[in-house]
Amino acid sequence: MDLLRHKKTAAGRGFLDDQFLIAMPGMKDDRFTRSVIYICAHSDEGAMGLIINQTQQMLFPDLLVQLGIMNELEAIRLPAQARDFVVRNGGPVDRSRGFVLHSGDYRVDSSLTVSDDICLTATVDILRAISSGRGPRRALMALGYSGWGAGQLETEIAENGWLTCPATPELLFDADIERKYDRILASIGIDLAHLSLAAGHA
Repeated sequence: MDLLRHKKTAAGRGFLDDQFLIAMPGMKDDRFTRSVIYICAHSDEGAMGLIINQTQQMLFPDLLVQLGIMNELEAIRLPAQARDFVVRNGGPVDRSRGFVLHSGDYRVDSSLTVSDDICLTATVDILRAISSGRGPRRALMALGYSGWGAGQLETEIAENGWLTCPATPELLFDADIERKYDRILASIGIDLAHLSLAAGHA
């Protein structure tokens, strides 16, 4: 993940960092139909984000067992908050890799700062912390990510593939995954029925 490594060392923020990317109704790629993506890193080299409103079949306790963090008996005894932690589909790239977006009250050396109060951690330390109740106050986990090469995302936005708006922690972390797409559109005053599928060029 060169983009994330670059973010760790580069000063400043990319233009689309900490933004929601909302798929337009005419989205040509079925994998992103009605998807909301949180952009973690954006630069001249490309962009990386996580879909936040698609869930995986795998449950968090199953993932912990699969990674060898705990055995099945320990997984059964997890506190309710960890047991019910939803694993999301972050995107089509590197689907075996896990990423946790979380509030800034939890940080380890590998955590990347996305905004003033949002971090991204992709190491097993945070999974252990969540499973033992020592994790961040707010978090979401995804397997896989969504990525774009240099200029690719900007082109897709210009071609009316995506809408963007500033992200809020409330809409990012709340548990209402099913209605997230409609609620985020509503939060910026957009009614799907009135969205034009044609790109406008002044």
